[in-house]
Amino acid sequence: MKEHAETNRLLLQFIVLPTILLSVVLLGGLRIDAETRHFMFIAPPLVTLILTVLLMSLFFRAGAIRLHAWLSIDQPMMTNISHLLTLIIFFFASAQAFNSVLPESGLLHWMFSFFFLWTLWTNQFFVLDTQRLLKSLMVLFGTAFVLKHLLVAALSGPEGGWLRKLTATLLHGIAIDVPRFAPATGYISFFALVLYVAGLWLTSPGPPQTSAVDFPMIKDNSASIEDVKRLPLSIDEEVK
Repeated sequence: MKEHAETNRLLLQFIVLPTILLSVVLLGGLRIDAETRHFMFIAPPLVTLILTVLLMSLFFRAGAIRLHAWLSIDQPMMTNISHLLTLIIFFFASAQAFNSVLPESGLLHWMFSFFFLWTLWTNQFFVLDTQRLLKSLMVLFGTAFVLKHLLVAALSGPEGGWLRKLTATLLHGIAIDVPRFAPATGYISFFALVLYVAGLWLTSPGPPQTSAVDFPMIKDNSASIEDVKRLPLSIDEEVK
């Protein structure tokens, strides 16, 4: 049973987790044009990298990722390289998660960016544990998803309805440049966010360490200590 558990942990760490994060990297910038129905890939803007740096800082402070456990001098070189690549993929997956829920341009892009910046910056001064941080991120990304792909998408629709008329009245004289994308873009973004949240839950503070090599060493050490303890007793008995 222990061997199967160890194998499953290694499979999640080296195969499943990088695959999930790479999928987020590919899907986070994917859009579908509303008119031509062609796929478009939008690179993450600079502000998403700044947001990701703040987010990674929160992960380190909350103990969700212990860097000294992922990269250690006591581990083999190939293991450290694999862990480093996983952390790099995790960084860009976070940037693409922000890219997926940020409007592409215009006033709303900067409003959403300020919303994320303010939230992540203020959280730098609070004491957060891992579970609380993950739950707050789920709420943060979920709120941004609803605002962009439901409310903002209604503004860029061909008709727009009462929501577009109300927004045009409230923001009279302010140009809001919202590009139009096909409704399938929202499904792609939702799937990318689900994968990203799954990757967050699978990312452990420290990678699991194999203990198969340690058991024989512990047994041998314990046996040698017992032999050393018995040696003086046997000598005393012979003297007596």
